[in-house]
Amino acid sequence: MEDSFFQNDELLIPNVDESTIDNENASKISELSKKGYQLLKDDDTDGARAAFNEILELDENNNYALVGLGDIERKLNHIDLAIANYEKCLEYFPANNYALFGLADCYKSMKKFNKAIDIWQQYLVHDDKNITVITRVADAYRKIKDFKRSKELYLSVLEIGKDNAYALIGLGHLNYDFRDYKEALYYWTRIYDLNKEDADIRVLTAIGNCHRKLKTFKDGVYYFEKALEKEPHNFYALFGLADCYRGMNQQFKSIEYWNKILELDPENKVILTRAGDAFRTTGNYDKAIDYYTKALNIDFDIYAAIGLALICKTQGKIDEAIERFENLIKEDPKNARLYLDLSDCYLQNKDKENAIKVLENCLQIDGRNSLVRNNLEKLKKA
Repeated sequence: MEDSFFQNDELLIPNVDESTIDNENASKISELSKKGYQLLKDDDTDGARAAFNEILELDENNNYALVGLGDIERKLNHIDLAIANYEKCLEYFPANNYALFGLADCYKSMKKFNKAIDIWQQYLVHDDKNITVITRVADAYRKIKDFKRSKELYLSVLEIGKDNAYALIGLGHLNYDFRDYKEALYYWTRIYDLNKEDADIRVLTAIGNCHRKLKTFKDGVYYFEKALEKEPHNFYALFGLADCYRGMNQQFKSIEYWNKILELDPENKVILTRAGDAFRTTGNYDKAIDYYTKALNIDFDIYAAIGLALICKTQGKIDEAIERFENLIKEDPKNARLYLDLSDCYLQNKDKENAIKVLENCLQIDGRNSLVRNNLEKLKKA
């Protein structure tokens, strides 16, 4: 699932307060500051840096120049240099909101979310209705898995602005992360309803993914197809369609979209394995073996290996299937599915004793597995 789209990263441009600067240089500093921020907005970071450094020659601790230099380095992803400029500004101007905003964003980019939250809270002391900052704090709480506080902040944004896109999208992510797919769908659908004619492709795939999780596959197909209309080669839309058709047991349609992904990324072993599963389900074992083998030639993939073992089992090559499942259990000893298939292979070989032993071995590792326990009881009673 792609994370936090529509980041609210608008450039904050302070107005120069000339009252703290002597009259001789005030006008020049004002013009240089406006010039620097405009150049930064136009992506001319070298020109902007020159303008801000010229200000510092006139006023060595000028807060607007220090914030501007911090913004330049943050834009260039020179996070340590950005932090140094913001912190220098805050030494002289502890309540400078622009320095606090930039510093918090630096820590967010470093994934130091607790530290970012602390700084954004300082910002909100001076400007407690700033939607941009409140949504950033909510995003940070979401990242540290504080569902309650994150939700409170997103909802507070919606009280200020009923259909604020950042809050709606954040609430969608929050609920999706905590597997409340119906609630996530509600918020993302609100975003879609506000702008159906020009819906963002990430909103479309997010809604589609909710339907995938809720197994309302037909509805998911609708949104993934709309995403493909905007971007025919979008991986998430192609994957979503393939998986929806798999969920509807329309394997031939799922194969069509798995192959579209493979045309773009032929070395994707996960997709090769998914396509192999689809071919196996339709009974095209030769194709399935081909895809599984391609996946395993890239790197070991347990699902591809399971697919090959299941084909052996289906084709009556029971001894080979037993060998494959035994090797797979060594690779993944906690996978109950492997024990169930291995036990069934022994039963097909009329070896009830080993069929029972395999399930008993599984229960020694996972004694609470009801499916394995029920199968074992049936075997013993048979």
